[in-house]
Amino acid sequence: MSVPTLVTGVARTAPSAVSEAYARVAEVFPSLSVRELGAGERVPHGDGWVAASRLAEGGADLETFLAWDEAQVLRDYGQQARPDVIAGFGLHRYAWPACLLITLPWFLLRRVPRLPVSDVTFQRTLGRMAVRVDSFACLPDDPAATMPGARVVADEEALRAEVRDAVAAHLQPVLDGFRPRMRRGPRALWGMATDEIVEGLWYLAHLLGEEQRAMTELEQLLPGTTEPYVDSAAFRELTGPNGESLPTRDRASCCMFYTLRPADTCVTCPRTCDADRISRLGATTTG
Repeated sequence: MSVPTLVTGVARTAPSAVSEAYARVAEVFPSLSVRELGAGERVPHGDGWVAASRLAEGGADLETFLAWDEAQVLRDYGQQARPDVIAGFGLHRYAWPACLLITLPWFLLRRVPRLPVSDVTFQRTLGRMAVRVDSFACLPDDPAATMPGARVVADEEALRAEVRDAVAAHLQPVLDGFRPRMRRGPRALWGMATDEIVEGLWYLAHLLGEEQRAMTELEQLLPGTTEPYVDSAAFRELTGPNGESLPTRDRASCCMFYTLRPADTCVTCPRTCDADRISRLGATTTG
């Protein structure tokens, strides 16, 4: 699925071991801002803010959250979408930035925050997230290893395991909350989670000028054998009409956008043939 549509917000931060990474998000992708909550600072509420824990409950707050997607589809496409499609859109629009809260500090700083659903709040229309970072994993030679809340792990593979575990711990209850509306089993939902991890970091790394490194590290993070995740990062390379390299991947899940526009598939959708990918990626590169 495409990058979620968000609106620029302004972050106020309480510095932590991962603050630098969150600041970089706002610099290269100003449609998303992350505010770190200090000790004792109240979680934002009202005015469109929703706690991840409330989405995980699957109740009235989730209904309100998905009503935004339903109204957006009706406004933009002039038709109603199936309830399971709406739920998929809503899950994507939360999970895409939520995964970045964990993967970007790992990619930029080699630090992996633990963020239970109780510590993340989202304002989707303004593109704001509020988080409370109490603990993080890091490598032995990291200067942050002596900071409060630091958990030192042995090596890079152990740190990758921390990324996988931290994302899974955050997303599992959220997936449980969305699942009754999704009409998909656990494997399909974890396929979506796999795609959110890969495509979110891939996109941000492109903006940071580090796309190739991100692709290499995502392949190591998700080699295809790490449950509950489904499939590997699944990158591959196509060749453009002038011999240029056009990186792509095959999604592990389907965003179901084809139910609204059958001819308009995502460039990484398994339904999109390589000829169409080359045409579309080549046009983007030229542009």
